[in-house]
Amino acid sequence: LVASELVYINVLSVEHDRHVRALLNEAGIGSERVKLLQIPTNDAWCRDHGAIFVTREGQAPVAAIDCDYNAWGGKYPPWDLDVQVAGRMARSLRVPKFDGDFVLEGGSIDVNGAGALLTTEQCLLNPNRNPHLDRGEIENRLRALFGVQQIIWLGDGIVGDDTDGHVDDLTRFVSTDTVVTVVEPNSDDDNHAALAENLDRLRSVRLAGNVPLNIVELPMPAAIYHEGQRLPASYANFYIANNVVLMPAFDSPSDAIAQARLAECFSSRRIVPIDCRDLVWGLGAIHCLTQQLPAAGGLATASD
Repeated sequence: LVASELVYINVLSVEHDRHVRALLNEAGIGSERVKLLQIPTNDAWCRDHGAIFVTREGQAPVAAIDCDYNAWGGKYPPWDLDVQVAGRMARSLRVPKFDGDFVLEGGSIDVNGAGALLTTEQCLLNPNRNPHLDRGEIENRLRALFGVQQIIWLGDGIVGDDTDGHVDDLTRFVSTDTVVTVVEPNSDDDNHAALAENLDRLRSVRLAGNVPLNIVELPMPAAIYHEGQRLPASYANFYIANNVVLMPAFDSPSDAIAQARLAECFSSRRIVPIDCRDLVWGLGAIHCLTQQLPAAGGLATASD
């Protein structure tokens, strides 16, 4: 990442700051490309508890959106530090902050930058998030916060995903009218039915101007288990940077297929596979750890 953009890393403390700086120095990465922010957290998943930045074309960030956070429906207490991260990020970067006023994790949405937003019913309509809001009220809040007009609803997420179906393990925009979506052709696999239904939903989508979605299918990696639990390994959990795309890899025969398909989608970027077999034990991957910042004003990437 540092070859093309400035990277911010949230660290827990002064001691943690020293530890991370030592690792960066060992790797030959200078402090001019990586900025450490002392923002303590309960967990590492910056995509979900961090600020979601909104901008206008060619401008620095207009605002940081600070949505409520409850550790994926109250699953992993405590989250007292995580719920403060978005506000602390905004203050550290001197960006105005607006309260989202409902529970929303960054991994539960994906946008095309042209008025469309992807999400899932399993997550956003789950009573463990916003039981006081119905579908229409949630859609209205999404439109108001992110300047979108169209909400595209998928169904369920992949097996092992403790986030209740985050869309960043399922389907991602790679351009204003193209998505990549994971599929599982093996009808005996537990992911087959849900992913097939999501694919059917995508095929029926029409964007503004009655434009159909271009759909690129990504394979699923071979199933990965830890202590008998299936882990949410997915190639859709990639991070789009200025010059590269960081793609989760799992030492699976389908790694190369996924890399080739993403390369077709991102002709101006190099696809960099990152072995996530250890990381996915924590039930997340590259996208879950990162939160992009608009390039204008020198901001690029924040991560834990």
